[in-house]
Amino acid sequence: MSQTVVTRFAPSPTGFLHIGGARTALFNWLYARGRGGRFLLRIEDTDRARSTPEATQAILDGMAWLGLQHDGEVISQNARAERHRAVALELLDKGEAYKCFSTQDEIEAFRETARAAGRSTLFQSPWRDADPASHPDAPHVIRIKAPRDGATVIRDEVQGDVTIRNDQLDDMVLLRSDGSPVYMLAVAVDDHDMGVTHVIRGDDHLNNAARQMLIYQAMGWPLPAYAHIPLIHGPDGKKLSKRHGALGVDEYQKMGYPAAGMRNYLARLGWSHGDDEFFTDEQALAWFDLSGIGKSPARFDFKKLENLCGRHIAATPDAALLHELHGFLAAIGRPPLSDAKSALMEQAMPCLKERAKTFVELLEKAEFVLTDRPISPDEKAAAQLDDVSRRILKELTPHLQNATWARDELEAVAMQFAESMDMKFGKLAGPLRAALAGRSVTPSVFDMMIVLGREETVARLTDAACESG
Repeated sequence: MSQTVVTRFAPSPTGFLHIGGARTALFNWLYARGRGGRFLLRIEDTDRARSTPEATQAILDGMAWLGLQHDGEVISQNARAERHRAVALELLDKGEAYKCFSTQDEIEAFRETARAAGRSTLFQSPWRDADPASHPDAPHVIRIKAPRDGATVIRDEVQGDVTIRNDQLDDMVLLRSDGSPVYMLAVAVDDHDMGVTHVIRGDDHLNNAARQMLIYQAMGWPLPAYAHIPLIHGPDGKKLSKRHGALGVDEYQKMGYPAAGMRNYLARLGWSHGDDEFFTDEQALAWFDLSGIGKSPARFDFKKLENLCGRHIAATPDAALLHELHGFLAAIGRPPLSDAKSALMEQAMPCLKERAKTFVELLEKAEFVLTDRPISPDEKAAAQLDDVSRRILKELTPHLQNATWARDELEAVAMQFAESMDMKFGKLAGPLRAALAGRSVTPSVFDMMIVLGREETVARLTDAACESG
């Protein structure tokens, strides 16, 4: 029977959930969920000075918006400090670790001497093989006994075999002199205790793997599979910065990108399945595999993100899109839609969601639904409502009022009216947009009429026709 896949996402709560962290979480989620496994969340809050409850909440909110549900309770690394200490003491008892009484001054003196002699400055403690009987009653750290000869090979699912000479690994500290465990120890112990089978993370952690493997091997634990993902760069090939889009996930929500589009884009950011660009969650879960992750850094591209998000908005069922729109309004601090407006929005969705790349654009197109009489046209729309246009709207209104309220019929009536006035319909469309929406860029005027209904459409046209020029 094959082993159940267990992955984890382990962010530090020292700031927002940035886009690189979101992609790491997504890859772990896809890999586990696509194999019927478990996806766990661990908050690495050992840095008490920089960890904040607000940052932890931002991580949870960001993952909730992206739809990356984790299994079980959220694990606090700091809450497990006693377990980390116990493992360090067990390694000490097994002879795989030792007490080191060297002071910081002694360590620095060692490094200066080694530097002057052209030797490696990796500290080699004189206490590594000392007789415990010679130990002073003094502050000390506990260090692991790293192998001095040979090499450590990280068998990485993305990078291939990565070999690190053991003489480049120091006897890292496991417990500080105040008894607190270090990050490297905590990560290895937590991954083992949580049953993590696959460690999928950024390749900035690649060197950490060799040091964490020392703990696994010293404890006799089976190693997880490692997959270190190249980081995300900007379009110019440089490390991703705020200028490129290295923002918190919450900022992308506030910019109006749909969660499905973000998942699709982040999945394609460093991973591929043939030439497929647009795909559903179900397809991503079926297709995602570590072998599809490239070795080169991915490049963030807002145009590709917008294109995919537009396709997802167009493909999303109207009711689901309306639900996500409510979440967007809450995220940007706008009041919720009334039941009446929500009903109109859902009815209007088919003509709103085509070619809208974000919820911001969708709301702009929905202005005719969201606005109420009397309508105040913007500057461009107001320019369409001169005295001549108002007179034309006044003459058109009775024709529409008596028409059968179906799109084809309304279109036929408007076309016939334009022809009778010896004008092209385009000259009529501008004033109609201004009257119905107060905007110059809107969905089709006939789509707006259908959504608004006969009574509201006629009322808006009458208002516009009666305004003084």
